[in-house]
Amino acid sequence: MDHRESITNQTKVSLNMAKHLFSKESDKNVVFSPLSLQVMLNIVAAASEGRTQQQLLEFLRSKSIDHLNSFTSHLVSIILSDAAPSGGSRLSFTQRVWVDQTLSLQPSFKETMVTDYKATLASVDFQNKVVEVTNEVNIWAEKETNGLIKEILPQGSINNLSRLVFANALYFKGSWNQKIDASTTKDYDFYLLNGSSVKVSFMTSKKKQFIRAFDGFKVLGLPYKQGEDKRRFTMYFFLPNAKDGLPSLVEKVASESDLLQHKLPFDKVEVGDFRIPKFNISFGLETSDMLKELGVVLPFSGEGLTKMVDSNQKLFMSNILHKYFIEVNEEGTEAAAISVLFMQAQCMRRPTRMDFVVDHPFLYLIRDDLAGTIIFVGQVLNPLDG
Repeated sequence: MDHRESITNQTKVSLNMAKHLFSKESDKNVVFSPLSLQVMLNIVAAASEGRTQQQLLEFLRSKSIDHLNSFTSHLVSIILSDAAPSGGSRLSFTQRVWVDQTLSLQPSFKETMVTDYKATLASVDFQNKVVEVTNEVNIWAEKETNGLIKEILPQGSINNLSRLVFANALYFKGSWNQKIDASTTKDYDFYLLNGSSVKVSFMTSKKKQFIRAFDGFKVLGLPYKQGEDKRRFTMYFFLPNAKDGLPSLVEKVASESDLLQHKLPFDKVEVGDFRIPKFNISFGLETSDMLKELGVVLPFSGEGLTKMVDSNQKLFMSNILHKYFIEVNEEGTEAAAISVLFMQAQCMRRPTRMDFVVDHPFLYLIRDDLAGTIIFVGQVLNPLDG
């Protein structure tokens, strides 16, 4: 299995998780980084054996731990490396592990974390200094997300039974390749799923755009400024024709993942009426229940998590917290994600001219087109709900 096939499988896992999440959060704006969560689950898989490892490998669509670690190393080292030095989008992905001072990581697991996952390690006192450790994690999160996410751990979220905390931080900032003139931004109606409408600031343009029409929906691609390293980041807007068509569109995109391989817009067309809402969204969730509903059950029981620490103490996966932020405006996009995992002791033909008016709920994603990796995905039901 090569990296291209791995990315195809990663995309399928991403869309499957996004579809499940959107169905649970059917009345909310959502921003979500499936990539951030998948890297976290890759770590758990690397620390497991037996039925637990097999369950995780099946969920992640990977054939072996060696392949999973190799692919994660490729993601962290190449796909998620910063493009800003070469003139492209700013992208950073960092990982850190806080380990209770009474434990030590098994040498092979520690090497995997440092070498393949590029994680830094910290020894802390969970049993006596929970408040101090909580503050340390929050300070790290704020720094690594450029101040967008200031608190991932509320006081009391970890306790003296906590033994390990894994965290990753993803930050993205990209400028549109084709800047949008802010002076043309105007208020228009945005139609909600309940039939009412709200006044929203819309960005407009008369320039040619990457748009493609399908049966029942259209897709817009807004590329970010590209650097010399050839990676191409693009934000895609999936707009259903029907004002209440978002749920069925999410189902279609998730079930037909080849849409993201072969059917994205690749030619510019003349635009007629072109409007995109400005929005910013903060979103947080705990994904334990979602993962259990999707079939990832055994890590929460502690079964098979034997390759992590040198100890007879049985550990189990207790919580996975996430916080996300995204802002889209005339300049481009700024987005951030924090994921934290706790381990506790057990106890068609193209028209020549096309409208693209995003005046009702839509799906969006940010993707590295060179590799095909989805970095962020979300839905907007009401651009005014931050």
